[in-house]
Amino acid sequence: MTQNNDPNVDPAGATQHFQRFVDDNPEPEAPERRPVLPIVLAGVGVVAAVAVVVALVLAFS
Repeated sequence: MTQNNDPNVDPAGATQHFQRFVDDNPEPEAPERRPVLPIVLAGVGVVAAVAVVVALVLAFS
């Protein structure tokens, strides 16, 4: 029986198994987030429209 005295041997093949795991199981991508700016601008537009209506009602009443 011969012994392998090479210190660089990976007897369990852990590195190869890990590499196969990484290759076979890609990390799931996060869902794409919607931009916030259009929502904020829509909110500001609604507030401005309500302010204009209130100002017109107060001016002509």
